[in-house]
Amino acid sequence: MRARSANSPQSRRSLGDLIRDDPLSTIVTVSIDLVSATMATGVAIFWIVNRQPEYPPLWTIGLYPLILVGIFGLRKTYRRGLNRRFLDEVGKVMTGCTIAAMILLCSMLLSGLDDRPGAAVTKLWVSAIFWVPLGRLIRDLTQRRLRRHGHLMAPTLIIGDGPVTEQVVGRMVVNPEHGLKPVGVLAAGAPARDRDERVSEIPHLGGVDDLDDAIRATDAEILVVAFAVTNVERLTASVRIAHRHGVKVWIVPRMFDVVGRRSRVDHIGGLPLMSVPHTNPRGWQFRAKHIGDRVTAALILTAIAPLFLTLMLLVRLSSPGPIFFAQPRVGRDGRVFDCLKFRSMRPEDPDAEKFRPVAGSAPGGVEGVDRRTWIGKIMRSTSMDELPQLLNVFRGEMSLVGPRPERPEYVSLFEVQIRRYGERHRVKAGVTGWAQVHGLRGQTSIADRAEWDNYYIENWSLWLDVKILLLTVLAVLKRAE
Repeated sequence: MRARSANSPQSRRSLGDLIRDDPLSTIVTVSIDLVSATMATGVAIFWIVNRQPEYPPLWTIGLYPLILVGIFGLRKTYRRGLNRRFLDEVGKVMTGCTIAAMILLCSMLLSGLDDRPGAAVTKLWVSAIFWVPLGRLIRDLTQRRLRRHGHLMAPTLIIGDGPVTEQVVGRMVVNPEHGLKPVGVLAAGAPARDRDERVSEIPHLGGVDDLDDAIRATDAEILVVAFAVTNVERLTASVRIAHRHGVKVWIVPRMFDVVGRRSRVDHIGGLPLMSVPHTNPRGWQFRAKHIGDRVTAALILTAIAPLFLTLMLLVRLSSPGPIFFAQPRVGRDGRVFDCLKFRSMRPEDPDAEKFRPVAGSAPGGVEGVDRRTWIGKIMRSTSMDELPQLLNVFRGEMSLVGPRPERPEYVSLFEVQIRRYGERHRVKAGVTGWAQVHGLRGQTSIADRAEWDNYYIENWSLWLDVKILLLTVLAVLKRAE
C-alpha cells in the first residue's frame, strides 16, 4: 500500500475501510473459515464420541481446520474477485472440504494411527460441508448488505471515453455489490461532448497524464482502464503509475464482446495470447439442455397440478374471458410462438389510449390503465401468472432458462436501436433469465437486458442454469411487481 500523510483525511480510516483492504480482507475470510471449520470439527467429535465405540485420536481430527485453510489458499479461494456471490464460490468451498477430508484420511492411514478411520472422517466431512459454506454465506450476505448501504466500498478511478466508460460507471453506481465507488474519471483522449447522466455526476479529473495527482487527491485504491482511443504507451504508463501507488488495476479488453468467463491467457514468449472459447447453441450440450428442460417441466407440472388447476378456476371466476392469455413472442432464430400466461387482467377498453413504452425501456409490468383482477394482482406479485409457460417449455417452444421473449413489433424496433439485441435469439427464450435475476424485469433498460442475455449465452453452463433458477426463487420470494 502507498504511504499516506498522517494529517490527511484518508489516513483516519474506519475499521470498515481496513477490513475491506487486502490483506485484512483475506484475514477476515480466513478467520471465518477457521471458526466455521472448528465448529464443524467440534460437532464431528461429539458425533464420533457418542456414536462410535472405537475412534482415532481426537487430536488428528482437530488438524482438519488447518488443512482446510491450507487447501483453500493453494486453490486461490481467497483471491479477491468482483461481485463474487455465495453461489459462485460454494462449489469451490465444498470441493476444498472434500479434498481436506481426503488428505486427513490418507495421512491417518499412512501414519498407522488408525486402521479404519473412514467412519470418523466421513462424519467430519458431512459436518464440514454444512458449517463451512454456512460461514461463507453469512459473510457474503453481510458484505453485500453493507455495500448496499455504502460501506466497504473501494474508491475507484476510471480512465476512458465514450459509451464503454459510461457503461462501466453505470454498473458501479447501480450495482454497489461490486464494492467499487467511482470517485473520478480521467479522459484518455478528447473529452466527449454528451455524457451519460451517471458519468456527469462523477468528477472529471483531467486526462490520463493527470493520474498521479488524481490518485493522491482521491486516495483511490482501484483503477479501471476502460475502452479508450489513445496512445497505448500512455495507458501502459498509467498502469505503472497506479502500481507504484499500490493501486489495483482492472482493464476492459478491447474485444470485450467475445471475452467470457472461460477465456484464459497463454503466452508465446513474452507475448500474451487470449484464448476465447465458443459457446455453440447448436451443439449437443444445448440439445441435452432442451431434453432436460422438457422432462423437468413435465415433473414440475405434475407436482403443482393442484395449484395449477386452482388458479385456472380462480381466473375463470374472477372476470369474463379466457383462462390463458396467449401473446405472440419471438423465440429462437426469430420464430414466433404463442407465449402463455394466466390471464390477470379484465378485457381492454377499446377506446383507451394505447400504451407506449418509455424510450430505451422494455414494455412489461402494468402497461397503461391498471386492469388487474384481484387474483391477477396476487399472481403477478408472486409470478404465478408465468406458470403456464411450463407448457411452452414442454412443447419445446421455450427453455426453463434463457432470454425473456419479446413481442414481434418491439423486436424489429429494438434490433435497429439496441446493439447486439438480435444475438439473443441464438437460443430458446426462457421462463427466467440472467437479466431477470439481476432486477431487469418489467419496464427496464433493453440495452442492459441485451448485455446480460448475451453474457448468459456466451458463458452458458449447466451450473449457470441451476444458479439462475436458485436466484429466481429468491427473487420471487422478494415479491415481483
